Amino acid sequence: MPARPPSRNRYVPYECDTKMTELIATIDDIVKFGLQPNLTVPDRDKALERSLIKIYSLFFNINYEFDNTDYPDFNKSDLPNVRHNVETNFPEFGFYKTVLDYDDIDNLKECGIGDAIDDLTGIINDLLEIKSRIKNNSLAGGLWFFELIFKSHTQQHILDLLNYMKQKNG
Repeated sequence: MPARPPSRNRYVPYECDTKMTELIATIDDIVKFGLQPNLTVPDRDKALERSLIKIYSLFFNINYEFDNTDYPDFNKSDLPNVRHNVETNFPEFGFYKTVLDYDDIDNLKECGIGDAIDDLTGIINDLLEIKSRIKNNSLAGGLWFFELIFKSHTQQHILDLLNYMKQKNG
C-alpha cells in the first residue's frame, strides 16, 4: 500500500476516515431538509431525530490540532433559501414555549417563545458551514469550527428541537 502524501494540516486521527465519513454522512442526512423543498422521506421525523442525536454524539469525538491558517469566510449567499425549504419539509413545525432561566424555579411568569423552523434552519446553516470548512479549508479547521459553533449555537438548537419534537409527538 503506498504511503499517504503529507498533509498541509495535521490532525489527530479521529478514527480517521470512518468517523469523518460518518460525520459528513450525518451532516448530509440533516442538511437535505434545508437544501431541497418538499422532500419525501420515510419516517421523516424519526430520521431527523436519529440524525440530530448522532451529530450530538459525534461532537464528543472531536479531536484535532488547531489549524492557524487564515481561510476565507464561508459565503452563505450561495445557499438556497434554507428556511423556506425547511418550512416546506416540516409544515407542521411551529412555535413553542420555553423556560428562560432553568435555575429560577420560583419564577413562573418568565417564559420565552421558541421556533422549531428557526431551530432546524440554524442547525442546517451551522452544519453546512462545518462541511464546507472540512472540504474547502482543512479537516482541522472544520473540526475546530464544529467544536466552536456546537458549544455556542448548534447544541442549544438541537436540544430545543428534540424537546419540541418529543412534546409534539408524545
